[in-house]
Amino acid sequence: MTIASVVFGLIISTLIGALLHFWRGGGLGKLLFYILTSWVGFWAGHIAGAVFGWTFLNVGPLNLGMALVGNLAALAFGYWLSLVRPEQKAR
Repeated sequence: MTIASVVFGLIISTLIGALLHFWRGGGLGKLLFYILTSWVGFWAGHIAGAVFGWTFLNVGPLNLGMALVGNLAALAFGYWLSLVRPEQKAR
């Protein structure tokens, strides 16, 4: 894995997380949450693709196809988690 492919992966995953925030809105906390979730999902997808030998859309050493699948799955899960509101007790 080259430094250029790591930087490219970080740029792609950051853009996808920021696009979700742009589409669904929220404050700075949600933006950071979406970007961090996007990074984790992106690299988890890339590593899972390498471990299991699933490859498509390779860009140099980066398994972009599986990384995007992991990214979108993690963002979908993160978005679902962000919809949960804590229940407030009646006084």
